[in-house]
Amino acid sequence: MTSLEDDKAEDIVTIDLRGRSAMADHMVIASGRSARQVGAIAEHLAERFKAQTGRTARVEGKDTGDWVLVDTDDVIVHVFRPEVRDFYQLEKMWMPSDALSRVRETPRPAH
Repeated sequence: MTSLEDDKAEDIVTIDLRGRSAMADHMVIASGRSARQVGAIAEHLAERFKAQTGRTARVEGKDTGDWVLVDTDDVIVHVFRPEVRDFYQLEKMWMPSDALSRVRETPRPAH
């Protein structure tokens, strides 16, 4: 999370997948303001992960920058441009509706 915040990712949501999915323990969804920022956020995250763990994260989608997936095995991070995130609405698939409404009520930071 700190890496995402340091790179000015917005609307960061963490979803606990333990007991709900075998693919990972947690999913993180965040937004970047442009394709360039989305790619940079994902690249920095993968670099920090490698520096801290010595393992390489799998990164997909960095070339287009609309939706980049960073897979560290235990945590899957999705970084979207806002309009792409709105289109796919991954939070709806994984979060209970009451938790989702609380996330939507969280004010967005001013730019």
